[in-house]
Amino acid sequence: MDNATYSYMNDCTPLTNCKSGRKAGGSTVVNMSHAGKKPPNDYLIWSLCNTLYVNFCCLGFMALIYSIKARDQKTLGDMRAAQECSDKAKWYNILASGWNLLIPLLLLGLLVLLVVHLGSSEGTFDFFGEDGFQSFMKLFSR
Repeated sequence: MDNATYSYMNDCTPLTNCKSGRKAGGSTVVNMSHAGKKPPNDYLIWSLCNTLYVNFCCLGFMALIYSIKARDQKTLGDMRAAQECSDKAKWYNILASGWNLLIPLLLLGLLVLLVVHLGSSEGTFDFFGEDGFQSFMKLFSR
């Protein structure tokens, strides 16, 4: 085939500036509803840390679920639902972090009290000896 067999409308060929063969362009619509707002935070990293560490009463897992929901809603463009899931994820993370800090601190305090009590002269006892259980019970009978 040679170039003579092609027919172009209005003698417009490719790579030429022929405006007569073009149709009028349509309008462009830009949605500016969320232009000024910052998208909600999903707290995903914080939720992962709370899920992997202690995870008391599955609070970290619940935070992880709501973090993923917030990210999904943000991707879909539903900012109201994303904000609600983000708020729930934040509060579950706060509760989980509180428990994750409280439990080791309580155990550390219990250990310190046990060491101090056993180090005192009244607190020493031979637990595995003949009178071990009786001397152990004397500690709590004061």
